[in-house]
Amino acid sequence: MAVIAGGALLSLAVEALHGSMDGLGAFDSYLWRVARFTLLQALLSMLLSVALAIPLAHALHAHPVFAGRAMILRFFALPLALPALVAVLGITSIYGRNGLLAAIFRGAGLDVIPNIYGLTGILLAHVFFNLPLATRLILSGLDSIPEDYWKLSSQLGMGGWSRFRLLEWPVIRRNLAGIASLIFMLCITSFTIVLTLGGGPRATTLEVAIYQSLHFDFDIARAVALTLLQLGLTIAVLLFLSRAGRPSEEAFSLHTARRRFDHPSRREKFFHAMVIIAGLLFVILPMAGTVMSGLAADLSRLLGERIVWKAILTSMILGAGAAALSLGISLALVTAREYLATKRRHAPPGIFERLLDLGASLIMVVPPIVIGAGWFILSRHYVDPFSLAPIMVISVNAAMAVPFAFRILRPSWDTAASRHNRLCAQLGVAGWSRLRLIDWPVLKRPLGVAFAFAMALSLGDLGTIALFGNNTIQTLPYLLLQRMGSYRTDDAAGLALVLGLLCLALMMVADRGASRLENGR
Repeated sequence: MAVIAGGALLSLAVEALHGSMDGLGAFDSYLWRVARFTLLQALLSMLLSVALAIPLAHALHAHPVFAGRAMILRFFALPLALPALVAVLGITSIYGRNGLLAAIFRGAGLDVIPNIYGLTGILLAHVFFNLPLATRLILSGLDSIPEDYWKLSSQLGMGGWSRFRLLEWPVIRRNLAGIASLIFMLCITSFTIVLTLGGGPRATTLEVAIYQSLHFDFDIARAVALTLLQLGLTIAVLLFLSRAGRPSEEAFSLHTARRRFDHPSRREKFFHAMVIIAGLLFVILPMAGTVMSGLAADLSRLLGERIVWKAILTSMILGAGAAALSLGISLALVTAREYLATKRRHAPPGIFERLLDLGASLIMVVPPIVIGAGWFILSRHYVDPFSLAPIMVISVNAAMAVPFAFRILRPSWDTAASRHNRLCAQLGVAGWSRLRLIDWPVLKRPLGVAFAFAMALSLGDLGTIALFGNNTIQTLPYLLLQRMGSYRTDDAAGLALVLGLLCLALMMVADRGASRLENGR
């Protein structure tokens, strides 16, 4: 992990020192304008996502039992599994110049042509991804409110506004800073959405500018300046937001009754219904648009192309390689941390143990495009950077999946170790025998969940392959981006459907496995 991230940062530092004058000259008005837009779009996306999620979560919590509620929450989980490129095509099929909204305007005789490229499209896509996430996090906090509070509020005759102000808002406010900071970080490091929906230099973020500097202009000095500024901005934002806390996880571990004793008025029920329907349509329409556009494409011809199957096979191989490497790194971190924790017994954790605990998360400080840019700049002195595409895609995607795999594997490993360590030591069972007979039956399910999740993340990634991809090494997202760039929208829609189905299948496997882990089966 240190080599993957540290090597990229060291390369950037060395390059900046060697070409200090060129690097200083790259810090011009364009760079600062890009930095301002990066912060602006992240701030607006965060505010919109949170502001819209509060009434939606409130409406869902006010009606804990109604037909279709569980299905709505499942739909709200789907955007997390969709690759950004797939979602972008779904959004354009609804809100684009030739989308559903434009057709409604034409049918109504209105001369209105929607334009979603630029800041509007970026905000629309970010809210599509982050509104369901914020809603689920806020709803989880609301579900932790004890049942006695609702009983008492009903006995006191509280109205809807009083219940929200005195019962719900304190819980929302406690978690709001953490939720907002999470969404802000997701938006400030957004690459694919801005690349496809930015629409030009006026709507460019730092990550997209890094890609353009290397891929089109090959301006190393500007790429180094942009990368260092992106890294500094990310670290500064993380340090600032660390004081805000993080979303509470109490509702994921504390089971509380969801019975409500209040009776919303007809006006409140109507308002809640409208909010839920609007939120559901906002999330489901782009996904439905992706499916309809993909089915309308000439799938038989598309799937008959050799280059498509080659891209699918390349994506699967690279994704499996990244997932396997991610599991190896995560398992090493988990087992080493548990070994040191057991060995020290009641003593405070040492520096190395704390590093193992933090090592899985520190990689998230460095965005994938920064790692890719650093290694691209370093490798050009020795080899053709494009020849390293498979190695870089596997390495970077594996590193980015480690935080998730680590959190999936750690509870199972720690629980198994606490149960079996002493008995295995007494029986002399160690090494391969212990792994095969004792640990593997416990670990095989969480390993499968982590593998599926990591592979799904890698399949939908565009950041690294966008820098290192070429006509020889093409993944499905890279081929999809090429078809979009050449205005072959039907082909792009078909490829998006294939990519989306692959990622959704893997995420369903991971979600089902995670549910069984939580239920102890």
